[in-house]
Amino acid sequence: MAEKTQNSSIGDRVIREEAKIRRDDKGKNAAKKEGMKLPVIVLGAAIYALGFNVFLQPLHLYAGGMMGFAQLIRYGMAQLGMDFKGVDITGVIYYFLNIPALLIACKRMRKRFIIKTIIAVSTVTFLLLLIPIPAVPVLDSTLGNAMIAGLICGAGVGIILLMGACDGGVNLIGILLINKNGNTSVGRVSLIANVILYGCMLFLFDIPTVIYSLIYSVFSSIAVDKIHAQNISTQVTVLTKLADTRDMEIEVMGRLNRGMTEVDANGIFTGEPVKMFIIFINKHESGRLRGIIKAHDPNAFIVENEGVRIEGNFLRKLE
Repeated sequence: MAEKTQNSSIGDRVIREEAKIRRDDKGKNAAKKEGMKLPVIVLGAAIYALGFNVFLQPLHLYAGGMMGFAQLIRYGMAQLGMDFKGVDITGVIYYFLNIPALLIACKRMRKRFIIKTIIAVSTVTFLLLLIPIPAVPVLDSTLGNAMIAGLICGAGVGIILLMGACDGGVNLIGILLINKNGNTSVGRVSLIANVILYGCMLFLFDIPTVIYSLIYSVFSSIAVDKIHAQNISTQVTVLTKLADTRDMEIEVMGRLNRGMTEVDANGIFTGEPVKMFIIFINKHESGRLRGIIKAHDPNAFIVENEGVRIEGNFLRKLE
């Protein structure tokens, strides 16, 4: 009975801590925090647009995903004699293709995510119209251009995702799937969609075009998953000699909404009692977790293992 009462008390304190965080997330503090992310989102969109227009477009390769469909539509319009006075309207087509996905996301995602995503998609569209497309490729090597384009565009998308937004298209679908079941990644969803798209493109273009476009897609997906820290699962082991760790546990569970597993141990050399905590988080939460732990025990021993495979009821977060 005493243990049940103690667990109930811990649960109440965690709930109060979570309520405090929700209150802090509203009002001026939240607006300031989100406002600081907007310039970074614009930077990510600029990096993506630069890689797309400067490195990919001169090769007449296809980006895949929703942008790839936009390119195919632009190609079809060009075949029908529509040139729009030499202006490349791929970004505009991409913007309109994203509208249905954004409408679906409005029903399932938080308002601030939708606003940041609209800003990201709008910025990408505007910059694709603004940045000139070189008449000839920057590098002589088609393979080199495709790889660099993939890394640059993937980095731009990864930065946007890191700020809790999305560049739209297939990546938005990937985020919706992560939000639903958590057993996937944005890069993986994008890669699968691109394989399907490029398979269809085999009927329209020559094989080298499809192969180099697929190489771009692979390098872009790798860059996205490397930067999108929310998608990197991490196991954290914490060793502390604190006699009373209850306040630390409450703050971790309340502020990060993550569970903890406690193991009682003893130091081999000293024989002193040690508490070991095992916590599963995403890489994006790593800094906050270390801050909480060090605030309670500056001498705590913290070990992080990134990229672990987690199956079961693990919550993947966008922010």
